[in-house]
Amino acid sequence: MQSSVIETLTGAAVVAIAAAFLFFAYSSTDAAGASGYDLTIDFDRVDGLERGADVRLSGIKVGSVTGQELDKETYVARITITVDPSVGLPEDTSAKITSEGLLGGAYVSLTPGGSEEMLVEGDEIQFAQGSVDLIGLVSQAVFSAGGSDNE
Repeated sequence: MQSSVIETLTGAAVVAIAAAFLFFAYSSTDAAGASGYDLTIDFDRVDGLERGADVRLSGIKVGSVTGQELDKETYVARITITVDPSVGLPEDTSAKITSEGLLGGAYVSLTPGGSEEMLVEGDEIQFAQGSVDLIGLVSQAVFSAGGSDNE
């Protein structure tokens, strides 16, 4: 009888610790839902950009990527981002997909413009630069460097 009580208390402690861990993980990863205003951006390519990726302004996280879809008419990648409501962005803001490093993930980097008009819910960022194919650039540099021995 004594051992079954100890086993029951041990099991309850394990379940409580697991629940606390899940609550912490859920609250610290912004999985609870992002609040802010939604903007769309059309990119020619979005290699490595995932839902939930950061949206940064001057290196500071101000939002996240909340959606991705292919425009079947123009064949561009349409990205939806949610930006913190305390961050006002001029309507001539530009966006580009940047890599955190050679092995790091991708994020959207915003550069504000100088317009007096601000973007609002549902607007589109017009100036966008897609991701760069790093492997393609490296292979192009390697193969073009080897072909200059024509003497």
